[in-house]
Amino acid sequence: MERQRTGILPVGRSRDRWTAGGAVVAAGLVVGVCVGTGGCGVGDGAATADARGGGDAVAVVRRAADSLVAAGSSQARTSMEMATGGTRVTIRGEGVYDFRRQLGRLRVQLPQDPAGASEHRPITELLAPGALFMKNRGAGVPADKWVRVDTGTLTDGNLVTGGATDPYAAAELLRGTTTATYLGKTEVAGASVRHYRGVTDLAVAARSASAGNEAALRSAAKGFATARVPFDVYLDDQGRVRKVRQRFSFVNGQRRSAVAVASTTLLYDFGAPVDVRLPASKDIYAGQIAEK
Repeated sequence: MERQRTGILPVGRSRDRWTAGGAVVAAGLVVGVCVGTGGCGVGDGAATADARGGGDAVAVVRRAADSLVAAGSSQARTSMEMATGGTRVTIRGEGVYDFRRQLGRLRVQLPQDPAGASEHRPITELLAPGALFMKNRGAGVPADKWVRVDTGTLTDGNLVTGGATDPYAAAELLRGTTTATYLGKTEVAGASVRHYRGVTDLAVAARSASAGNEAALRSAAKGFATARVPFDVYLDDQGRVRKVRQRFSFVNGQRRSAVAVASTTLLYDFGAPVDVRLPASKDIYAGQIAEK
């Protein structure tokens, strides 16, 4: 039996592995899919003033994470898209997030296997500063046990590995915005929003991030094919993120060319109650993750 990587999407190797004593495994693959290649990027340009929204577009976008902390919490929907064998595969998630405590819970639904096998059981993910917990992970992990991953050891900082980008990490990425353009007003899920498009730099974001996300974003800045992350973000009148779509580019360990993954986070019902309790140490699986 070979060791199986603990994550959902293949992003190469982490620096450590889980052992029977509780060390850390690499990020990896739950579904048996081969990720197609792709690229991403947008042109550089000077920041465009947000005439209607007020102020410089770069400054407005960089403040979005602070607005979420002020809001306290929200419900969230996520999707992660990738190309596989000419077919687009989407992993979806839904749950709640507490931006002040940086704790969240998502129910992540994986797609069918390429061979058409029945759908996988939904994976429950708990998001915490510096850690990702997964239940119903499969690959030999008992159904009542959690797998814990130190996000600071992942080459993508768990922006991709879990099949869903941590909502607060997605917002903190915007702290590294280097260029942004205001594209006008529109609506997202019935809410009036302002649409911005730009590029964020992972290394800059890591330097400005909270303590809970700093190590993960710093790791991502080194591990991705490029530290530049194109984005589209939609902010409401309070400056809160209603929707953000970010396009990541990394080099999979099995391919030389870059792989493109698009992650979308939708936030709504701000102030929603959030009850997230992290697993006790006795409930965390300490064995090897096996692959058939």
